Amino acid sequence: MKTLFERVAQGEILISDGAMGTFLHAKGLAAGECPESWCVSHAEIVRQIAESYAAAGSDVVETNSFGANSFKLKAYGLADQAANFNRAAARLAKAAVAGRGYVAASVGPTGQMVEEEGGDVTAAQLYESFQEQVIALAEGGADAICVETMWSVQEAAQAIRAVKQNTPLPAICTFTFELGIKGFRTTMGVKPDRAVRAALDAGADMVGANCGNGILNMIEITRQMRATAPETPILIHANAGLPVLENGETVFKETPEYMASRVAELIAAGANVIGGCCGTNPNHIAAMAAEVKRLAAKG
Repeated sequence: MKTLFERVAQGEILISDGAMGTFLHAKGLAAGECPESWCVSHAEIVRQIAESYAAAGSDVVETNSFGANSFKLKAYGLADQAANFNRAAARLAKAAVAGRGYVAASVGPTGQMVEEEGGDVTAAQLYESFQEQVIALAEGGADAICVETMWSVQEAAQAIRAVKQNTPLPAICTFTFELGIKGFRTTMGVKPDRAVRAALDAGADMVGANCGNGILNMIEITRQMRATAPETPILIHANAGLPVLENGETVFKETPEYMASRVAELIAAGANVIGGCCGTNPNHIAAMAAEVKRLAAKG
């Protein structure tokens, strides 16, 4: 089978998966429970979630390892389980795709800030945490590492370097932006163009954006990223809109049909891999996958 990057280089638009966290809560994950621990305690459910996305048309499936770094796991008293959870997460996703697609292992932020940005940890400490995580994900069989939901270019750089210096895997890096009066910025004030340059300087093989925006805003973010990196593959995971509170419940209002209706614009803006983030489910992925196929057949 061709690699993910070979297919993208040949002009194919690939489909990624959708939300993991909201899916886990729907399956019974309790508030305050460690989501990544389910890779061991509820392995069959985690595998079934990945399988449901593969069945919906995902070429790329992520792992349930977003917060499986030593800093995040310490809050649950599980820091010593980081390697175990990550290896299990990758193995479950690998089994779910069963040779039909690719596993992009999820590496999220640590929740810490480096000293240079006013925080309490050093860049070396972040690197060490990411190093442990990505080595275990590679051992579990991941095809790529997706450093995602980043808002600090310094933290993102440490994660990317950990991938490139400790594994043979390609590194994907996506940032999360919010729309303000000065345009799109991360919570650290980083614009899409600067985020792209920082990720590429650190060694990223693919860049992009996830979370924080519905698909319409992601179109403009993609345009800005594409202008900065004309040749670099771009991955976009849009939310099903911004969350709203209805009857005490958080809901995401963008339907599968609406998200699919914007796929052509997202591709035209420069996206190469398209999936979903918060609020999306296999129905959203199936609708977007069908639209990508329709557009490909149309030529």
